[in-house]
Parts: sequence; C-alpha cells; structure tokens
Amino acid sequence: MPTTTPNTLLCTIGTSLFGNLSRLAGEPQTDAALARAYSDGNWPEVASRLRRVAPTDRLCGAEINSVADLISDPEKKIEPVQIHLLHSDTEDGAAIAAVLESYFKSDRWQVGCHRVTGLRDDDPQQFRTQGLRNLAKLFGELVRNSGGAEFCAINATGGYKAQIAIAVLMGQALNIPVYYKHERFDAIIPFPPMPVALDFSLWQRASGMFMALSKSNATEPWERFREDWDERFEPLVNRESIDGTDYLELSAAGQIFHETFRSRFQSLKAAALPRAAVLGEKSRPNLGTHGYGTYRRPLERFLERVSDEVPYVLSCSTFYWNEHLPEKTRFRQSAQGVEGIYSDGKVCAKFGVRTTAGEDGDLGVVIADLNEWLDTKY
Repeated sequence: MPTTTPNTLLCTIGTSLFGNLSRLAGEPQTDAALARAYSDGNWPEVASRLRRVAPTDRLCGAEINSVADLISDPEKKIEPVQIHLLHSDTEDGAAIAAVLESYFKSDRWQVGCHRVTGLRDDDPQQFRTQGLRNLAKLFGELVRNSGGAEFCAINATGGYKAQIAIAVLMGQALNIPVYYKHERFDAIIPFPPMPVALDFSLWQRASGMFMALSKSNATEPWERFREDWDERFEPLVNRESIDGTDYLELSAAGQIFHETFRSRFQSLKAAALPRAAVLGEKSRPNLGTHGYGTYRRPLERFLERVSDEVPYVLSCSTFYWNEHLPEKTRFRQSAQGVEGIYSDGKVCAKFGVRTTAGEDGDLGVVIADLNEWLDTKY
C-alpha cells in the first residue's frame, strides 16, 4: 500500500439514502422538516437537515456512514481534502450526488460530482458496454488528475454490485486502498491487496490501439490492428460482426487494463524516456515523392508538430501513401522501429520516426509516450 497519506477519496454512489428518506413519512418519530425537504426535492435543505443527524446514523445512508468511519479511524489515515462522487446515469443518482455534494462541502471537503454515462440499470446492454467502461475510465482520469495512486483511496460502499466490483479491481490494479462498509458491519473494512500481474510492455507496444478504443463509444475494425494483434488482447475487447466485418470495442476489463497502465506510465516515463535532442540534431520532415495532392500540407504540418513538440524526436520520413485507405492515427512498433500512421479517416500515410533512443533503445516507452502526446493534442 502507498506510504503517502491519501487526501483524495473516490466514492461510488448508490441509492440507500433516498430509500431511508422515503420511509420517513411513515415513521412515528420523524423529522418533519427533513421529510418535507425530501418530498419537495430541496436537496440543499436535505443536506442541511442531515448535518443535524449523527453521520453514523443509518438514516444518513451508506455513503455518509462509510466516509464518517473512514476519516475517524486513525488506522485508515485518510486526510479529508478532496472527495469525488461517481454516480449513476439516472435522475436519482444525480439528485443523491447533489445532496452529498452539499453535505460534504459543509464539512470542508472539496467536492466533485461525476455522472457516469451509460451506468443505468434499465439498459443492460448500455450498462455493460458503456457504463462500466466509462466508470473505469473515470477512475483512471481522477487518479491521474489527483497526482497519482499514492494520493487516493476508494470507498466502494455505494452503488450497483458491478460498480463496486470495478472500483475494487481498479484499486487493486493501481495499488490504491479500497474500503467497503456493509450495512451489518459496525466498521468499514479494507479489501486485501491481490497480486495483479499485467504485462506493461504489452500495453506500451499496443498503446495506440488502446488509446483509440478508449474513446467514448469507440468501435474500430479489427483489421486495422491485425499487424499488432496478440491473442492476450481477446479478454480485453468485445467483438461484434457487422456486415461481415469484425469490430472491436474495449470491455470493462480492457478499460481497467488501459487505465491501470496509463496511470502507471505517468510516474515511470520521466526516467525512462530518451534524452532530448540538442541544437542542430533535428531535421525537417521528409515526405518523399508520393503524390499527396491537397493532403500534402496537412500531412507536413502534422509531421512538423511531431518533430517540433516531442523533445527526443529527430526526424520523420514517410514511406507509404494510400489515398483510399481509412486508418486510425497512432504510433506503433514495426520491424523498422517506431512507425507513425497518419489518417483523416479517408487516406493513410505511414512514416518512420527517428529518435535519440536509436535502434537499441526502449522503443516501447517511446511509442507509449508518442501515443500519449497524440491523445492530448488531437
């Protein structure tokens, strides 16, 4: 487990709070003002009234109960600074997040609310193909934006069972402590760490494919990745045949795999990347004699950006052009070394990338970094 004290708490959100509040009107000794605020949908007032109840009272719901247990337990070592609430793609989910946002802000937390697109139980297909993937993607983004896994902890108490399972897997893959409070337990419990052996080099080599497939609702023809395909990718994707063509999308497990290594890469790449080029080492792009037509200048500008913006890139030289081949812009490892693919979805240019790493350097880390650069710039 990390030695740094976590100050960012990522919480999955369920509906236990509204279940408790909906029963208030039928109870003999009830808080009439709280019941009325809930009935009126006055979420700030609901939060204000809940602040008058002990946070360990079951009325407050699983999320408030578990957070109270976490920050009061000195062994958990959670510093209450930032809390992110990850809620379902439903109106109830958004409403509960609004109550909790107001509640935790009054307790001096910095609060972020995040609606997980597709995470809804009335559409099982969307839940499986989009919701769980988007949840894993959001976990990865929040961890990176928080400074790294060592600053984070996960509270997986609230939400759908599958939502909790994704939170546990992300925590174990990223080495983030994960906590859970069952309604019958007095204390919140940690999930024991599990050995998660995933192949970092496999992700580095295929990072362009994972970047492309990790986009929202992204599906791509399998044929585009044929040259890079490894049978170990099969559990990480869903395949669908449309008009005889195989299309790929990341599965929830694939999104976890991608987010795990993308986050890990952030902390490792500084020491692994090749040196920056010195003055006079870089060369202008070489586009050869291909007949690019109106595509010549856009392609040249793209190659100029690769050379100018990536410190260790020395030059880019095209070796292939096809004006009738739709592709996906990315970087990959080929027999010649680092290969770039440029496409606007209609044409395809392939080019070699010469770097200060040379032919014997760690090309995996270079390819992953170039795909990261591409993802942030385009």
